Amino acid sequence: MYKRIPNHIGIIPDGNRRWAQQQGLEKKDGYQKGISPGLKLFELIAECGVREVTFYGFTKDNNKRPMEQRVEFTNACMKAVELLKNQNANLLVIGNDNSVAFPDELKAYANKRVIFKDGGTNVNFLVNYDWEWDLKTALDTNGKIASAEIPKVDLLIRWGGMRRLSGFLPVQSVYADFYVIDDYWPNFQDKHFHDALSWYQNCDVTLGG
Repeated sequence: MYKRIPNHIGIIPDGNRRWAQQQGLEKKDGYQKGISPGLKLFELIAECGVREVTFYGFTKDNNKRPMEQRVEFTNACMKAVELLKNQNANLLVIGNDNSVAFPDELKAYANKRVIFKDGGTNVNFLVNYDWEWDLKTALDTNGKIASAEIPKVDLLIRWGGMRRLSGFLPVQSVYADFYVIDDYWPNFQDKHFHDALSWYQNCDVTLGG
């Protein structure tokens, strides 16, 4: 269907809290609604032959939010990994696992690649992620996989309508084509992804040249 497939796609699934408020719910209730879209998007990405995808989970700055929200987005990240175990995927969770904010349940996947089932698409999951920590870790890995080993992002898709990087893999995203979807992440549709890929077909990749 597509002649030009990105090697690496970055995903910023934003708008969970705004979606919840729109539905008359509490902000914390939006995170669980973002789990199913993540699995569906992974399946679409794998079907298209994309080799690598990076999902934004939560950042160090997100931990400044109220405790009830922190509990919910952390639980959502753990649930997403549980679902991914049933897929052909190679998971790498990147984040500061020395922090109390990093869930113990995900430490087995922290900063090392783990193969699920028969393996397949590389899935990088940013959990308790901080770009300053990331850059420092890339210089001193102590035997762990740093995000410096992740290839450059070709296409970055952000839900929620905001036009900002929010610290997402700053080195790898330096030349990424940025596609913004003016809809909240829990409202994910297959069309969102296909529209992004269709748009990407006509992007002029110069890498500064």
